[in-house]
Amino acid sequence: MCDFKGGKRVTLRGYAKDREQHVYPLVGLTCADCAAKFEEKVRQAEGVIDARVHLATSRLVVTGRKLSIEEVERLGAFDDIRVARREETVGLGRFRWRDPLLLTSAIALVLLLLAELAEWLLFPTAVAIGLFAAATILGGWNHFRRGMVALLRLDFNMNALMTIAVAGAWAIGYWAEAAVVAFLFGVSGWLERTVMESARASIRSLMDWAPKTATVRREGEEQSVSAEELKVGDVLIVRPGEKIAADGEVVKGSTAVNQAAITGESLPVEKSPGDEVFAGSLNHSGAIEVRVTRRAEETTIAKIVALVGEAEEQRAPAQAFVDRFARVYTPIVLALAFAIAVIPPLALGAAWKPWVYEALALLIVACPCALVVSTPVAVVTAVGNAARHGVLIKGGVHLEKAGTLQTIAFDKTGTLTRGEPVVTDIIPLQDQSEAQVLVLAAGIERLSEHPLALAIVRKAKEKRVPVAHVDHFQSVPGRGAKAYIAGTPYWIGSPRWMGEEGFDFGPWEETIHRLQDEGKTVVALGRDREALAIIALADELRDNAVHVIRALKQLGIRRTVLLTGDHAAAARSVARQTGVDETCAELLPEDKVRQVRRYTEEGGPVGMVGDGINDAPALATADVGIAMGGAGTDVALETADIVLMADDLSKLPFTVRMSRAALRVIRQNIAFAVGIKVLAFLLAIPGWLTLWLAIGADMGATILVMLNGMRLLKEKPDMEMRRDES
Repeated sequence: MCDFKGGKRVTLRGYAKDREQHVYPLVGLTCADCAAKFEEKVRQAEGVIDARVHLATSRLVVTGRKLSIEEVERLGAFDDIRVARREETVGLGRFRWRDPLLLTSAIALVLLLLAELAEWLLFPTAVAIGLFAAATILGGWNHFRRGMVALLRLDFNMNALMTIAVAGAWAIGYWAEAAVVAFLFGVSGWLERTVMESARASIRSLMDWAPKTATVRREGEEQSVSAEELKVGDVLIVRPGEKIAADGEVVKGSTAVNQAAITGESLPVEKSPGDEVFAGSLNHSGAIEVRVTRRAEETTIAKIVALVGEAEEQRAPAQAFVDRFARVYTPIVLALAFAIAVIPPLALGAAWKPWVYEALALLIVACPCALVVSTPVAVVTAVGNAARHGVLIKGGVHLEKAGTLQTIAFDKTGTLTRGEPVVTDIIPLQDQSEAQVLVLAAGIERLSEHPLALAIVRKAKEKRVPVAHVDHFQSVPGRGAKAYIAGTPYWIGSPRWMGEEGFDFGPWEETIHRLQDEGKTVVALGRDREALAIIALADELRDNAVHVIRALKQLGIRRTVLLTGDHAAAARSVARQTGVDETCAELLPEDKVRQVRRYTEEGGPVGMVGDGINDAPALATADVGIAMGGAGTDVALETADIVLMADDLSKLPFTVRMSRAALRVIRQNIAFAVGIKVLAFLLAIPGWLTLWLAIGADMGATILVMLNGMRLLKEKPDMEMRRDES
């Protein structure tokens, strides 16, 4: 997705040239408060319509004029934010012993210990002060340099506040405390960067799914080309063990493909000519040739990466609250620090030195880094983890809403059922066997394209019975078909139509009604006005549908609803088998929209699960629209808020569980970040807050909320339900 040599242009369809987007991968972006300031600086640049900094994915997205690398880096110079070169992305997220920040912090620690030793051995005071000063400068130089730039701009970020605190500590003679603060700040900064890069590495791995090169046949010769150079219509040569470089259609060969990277399916999927394959899938067993159907930037995997990368833009309500809070938070703390420094000495006659010290400690606590980063790290970790398991969540707002769902409504066909009718009952009415009935029925229906006809033909193939040869086939739309077998006329279709044609099903009306009450569609077979058989068909329930409904109820979903355009008997049958609480049948698309609105008014947030095409209005109306089987389906990717990339209903409980876990982590992070600040303020009032405790509270809180957010990587789908489906 990203061109690490500069900004990559992404044209927004339907927008003018000045609405183009340009993406810049960044390095040096660790502080959430600094990221917000950098975003604002870029937004104010000439020709920029909008700018977004994605802290958790370390990217800048600029809408409008393309900025040069030099311009971007000049705007980010206040915090050493730079555009990443390709070599700088290698090894990100890994522990690195030679990290300059880690090395300088280690040397600062040695100097700090030597200074303490000098004091203990009663060396001259100047020796200890010199060692403390050296430890302070070395341990905090990187932050002092940024802090001085910020102070000159009257920008009171964390580096500026720490610079003031250390300078103030020196001014009042607290050399040891200044050295400890600088050392802890350096170590905490390194830990914060390492943890953030680990979180980013989990997202960056999404970009490595698709191979960078491909073997293509052009002009009769095999060539190795960059995946970005592939054109629609190119034929790829994919050997066993290789990844498929582009979305396409198999034109030659058969194989098994592991497409877990796209759909989250755990088992390889058989592919043969005519089947669709996705970029990033791993070819397992056979050599195949694939005709490219989408360019690199239009593949399903590219859309996934783009949507995951942009998930932070769809900010969760909790993030909106944090952003508003942070804007008024720092000025209030600065005022409190000033009050603590001057009120006790002026009003109560207290000594200046201790209260100035407390004010300096409070300044360090003032930076809202932990609070600002508390939500984005949880959102991006959850979204990235869900994407790797075949669930595409298109933003923090949808992630948070999914965690509050009280009602989930399902479409029937293709959602709770497979969307493909199967023969369930064959009832001969004369002295034929079931096999003989299939010979006749499949012989007629093999010439029809109706879904029920195809189901009867499939049943004959399963039973391995030969089909009769027919003549003079005639389809009667909406009713059935006629044909001659060995010179005798046969009819197959709805019992009502055949009754109009002179067939008598009176003795079997009770059987027909019983089958229809079970939600089945009844097809009758007759010969020369003689009823021969009744064949019942039904849309087969998904193997794991029952387990999914049960799992949702165990998660606390209060109400499950079936919304379908099918007839009431079929809806009741599916609801009875799955355990769905309520059914609404024979609904038009606008009726589904009304029902979704009603459930929202009655019982809180509603999720709608459908196929993303027929259910688009209801998906858009629901608080959270969830589309089934979105891999390769543009409508599902565009319409729904959450897409289950594989046709796998078992991912729904995982999605709800992941969303609730993310919501829980976000609340924990916000409560912890605010609680630490409040505790620090309370310690400052009686004069118990020290500089080293302040830096530990601030940076420690930031690291802990990030680590807490990364716990979401442990959430996984229920493998038992997935085995049921397979």
